[in-house]
Amino acid sequence: MKKEFLYNCLVEVKNKVAITNKNATSQRTLFKQRFSFSSLSKSEQLIVWDYIWNNSSDFWVSMQSFLFLEKNMKDKYFLVESWETIKNWQNKVDNWGRCDALSKIYTKILEIIPDKVLEQLKKWNKSKNLWDRRQSLVSLLYFSRTKKTILPYETIVPFVSRLIDDKEYYVQKGIGWTLKELYRVYPNKTLKYIEKNAKRISAIAFSAATEKLTKTAKERLKEIRKSKPLIL
Repeated sequence: MKKEFLYNCLVEVKNKVAITNKNATSQRTLFKQRFSFSSLSKSEQLIVWDYIWNNSSDFWVSMQSFLFLEKNMKDKYFLVESWETIKNWQNKVDNWGRCDALSKIYTKILEIIPDKVLEQLKKWNKSKNLWDRRQSLVSLLYFSRTKKTILPYETIVPFVSRLIDDKEYYVQKGIGWTLKELYRVYPNKTLKYIEKNAKRISAIAFSAATEKLTKTAKERLKEIRKSKPLIL
């Protein structure tokens, strides 16, 4: 596609977003009204939306690109074919909204081609960029209830362990999110992990990680966190 055409598509989306209320409901309504290029094939539209995602700093404009992916989440063939393109969308992530929007897409592709996606998540897990590290966590499970296939506990927990002492707030929020969702599907193993690491888990992560625990279990963990180490 010619750059002039892609640029014009970007301008069209920018202009329509600009006159639309900046909230999720209004922006979803805008997307459903379609754009001048919405009749193109999915692969051609992806080229357009890829250009828009990578060439706009406006959050709501980028969310229109996300809505295109979300609309096609049930098309497994399209998702697999799109992976090599949209995994690079992570490079433009600079806030939790963009990060977690992509998590919703990445976690779905993870179910289809786990080896390829895990390879990328491992790279992000070791990245110097905090949003990459958050992505490596949240994409593992996202909301576990939405997933038909869950990775083994033993595959997921090393991602958490490598970042358990991370200093970044949003990474710690990702730790808490992941442990909470991990508890939903592997309650016994996850509870033992939280108990073992009770003093290492930050207050930020602990709050979310223990959200679904029983009151008794939560109180026990709080006591472990308060206790002083034995001096031998």
